Amino acid sequence: MATTTLYEFANPVRFERIAARVFPVALAAAGLLGAVGLYFALFNSPADYQQGDTVRIMYVHVPAAWMAMFCYSAMAVSSTAGFIWKHPLADVAAKETAPIGAAFTFLALFTGSLWGKPMWGAWWAWDARLTSVLILFFLYLGYMALWRAVPDKTRAAKLAAILAIVGFVNIPIIKFSVDWWNSLHQPASVLRAGGPSIHPDMLTPLFLMIGAYVFAYVALLLASMRNELTARRLARMENAGVHAPASVVER
Repeated sequence: MATTTLYEFANPVRFERIAARVFPVALAAAGLLGAVGLYFALFNSPADYQQGDTVRIMYVHVPAAWMAMFCYSAMAVSSTAGFIWKHPLADVAAKETAPIGAAFTFLALFTGSLWGKPMWGAWWAWDARLTSVLILFFLYLGYMALWRAVPDKTRAAKLAAILAIVGFVNIPIIKFSVDWWNSLHQPASVLRAGGPSIHPDMLTPLFLMIGAYVFAYVALLLASMRNELTARRLARMENAGVHAPASVVER
């Protein structure tokens, strides 16, 4: 039996066939987990003894912050695979992850401000974690702007990959900022030695919402990558003077 490699799975035709099957499953899982997670967050999770019901913002804010870092990490890994090993779909995955990651980062910043106002008395503070997450948002915007600014897409992919790889240094800064500097944010309470310090009634909806965000990312990424591959295929056909079949245009 022939050995199956990642490059075989990265074949655009095979990828689109697999993505078409996975997309509805991921979308349904995101909707189901999100609905159950919000129900538990609103009706089953207890109010915090200090923050009251304001703590419920956590169930939207924390998963968004985690996904902001996860998406950039995925973008950096994809960029590395494309830059070094010329993986066929790596630059597509990285490019289409950027706007999703930027949306998660914006959501994290926005909900963080809503949460911070009653807790800290201000919408914004130049806290180490807040500042590093803001830098992450600008890295996403810069990455997307670079793709748009460079007409040669091969060169754009290389320059964007370099930015993504270099910018990855900000991820551990975000993660460990509460340990390295005085911060308004509390230390890690989920991923920590000795296990989570959050009550199980709070931890359950938090994990459900994280699962919903992950599946939403998968669904959005697959849909975006399929659209990008179709756009590239149409561009190649247009450059070659070939009329695109109706099935390709309508998809």
